[in-house]
Amino acid sequence: MKKAVILVSGGLDSATALAIAKSQGYACYALSFDYGQRHKAELQAARQVVEHIGIVEHKFIHLNLDSIGGSALTDVDINVPTKGLSGKIPITYVPARNSVFLTLALGWAEVLSAYDIFIGVNAIDYSGYPDCRPEFITAFEKLANIATKAGVEGHKFKVHTPLINLSKAEIIQRGLSLGINYSMTISCYQPNAEGFACGVCDACRLRKDGFESVQAIDDPTKYAR
Repeated sequence: MKKAVILVSGGLDSATALAIAKSQGYACYALSFDYGQRHKAELQAARQVVEHIGIVEHKFIHLNLDSIGGSALTDVDINVPTKGLSGKIPITYVPARNSVFLTLALGWAEVLSAYDIFIGVNAIDYSGYPDCRPEFITAFEKLANIATKAGVEGHKFKVHTPLINLSKAEIIQRGLSLGINYSMTISCYQPNAEGFACGVCDACRLRKDGFESVQAIDDPTKYAR
């Protein structure tokens, strides 16, 4: 079996990307990050998702992106916006996050002799993050094949983005067809201490809209009252 490294955050999109990779016959190695985010609920969700889907190995890497701040997701003194998308890059954007995550995924992939990396970025129903665009993925894939020993020796890395052109509803439908239990996932930027979603941040709004558009299932998200 070909090996693949899949970035798994515990959210709806990354869970779907993982299920897609497994359905395509890859031996899956999941990579999650404790990067200084303001809550840890997504890390527990990542564990549950990986156990539910079943993979070869799940690795956690600890980073301190909160030490540089600049985002409502890593600085508790910056409020998470709750009034909906504004059309601008929101304060929940974490500087260089996907660049860092993909670089570490690339490093592990090279060690594993795995030349496929999956990431659940989306360019349609998303919050306007620059590192979720196809241009970024294309540029990173080029870098991966220039900056690695494996690439220089002729192995070609491929960064897979199976969700990039799907709406949130289409992502949910794809995941349901693969047997994902979305009640295990969490997308919220600011869940409460019990891990219940706020229901009003951008991530919650996109998720709620997606489930409302899919008639095959009720929204399984646990929302705070």
